[in-house]
Amino acid sequence: MPAIPEAPRLYPALRYKNAARMIDWLGEAFGFSVRARYGEGDVVHHAELVFGSSMIMLGTVRDDDYGKMVGEPGSGGGKSIYIAVDDADAAYAKARKAGATIIQELTNRDYGSREFICRDPEGNVWSFGTYWPKADEKA
Repeated sequence: MPAIPEAPRLYPALRYKNAARMIDWLGEAFGFSVRARYGEGDVVHHAELVFGSSMIMLGTVRDDDYGKMVGEPGSGGGKSIYIAVDDADAAYAKARKAGATIIQELTNRDYGSREFICRDPEGNVWSFGTYWPKADEKA
């Protein structure tokens, strides 16, 4: 009997000043689709966006306990999401067309990946590349 693949266990969670607008932008620029969205008007309490079998969670910046721990988007450093794609050139063209700020142009890495790095309109860093770590393979 084949093993049933396990659902992903890691779900990056982001906060945005204008989460409602960013949900649309992330779909246009990076190809995310909305799985769930909760909130009132322009305030997003919780949203789930999917990209293939992966998912991120996001919401509007709030001044609650969790919001104080996470902080606001921007150049505070230490925050980046890597997305493995089949075609880095196509992902680059789509992100650039949507207005992503390219902070590192397409490049071929010595470990075999073709990648670029960009910022979304609220400052979060996104890396896209053809490097595809296989969690089920031994290092």
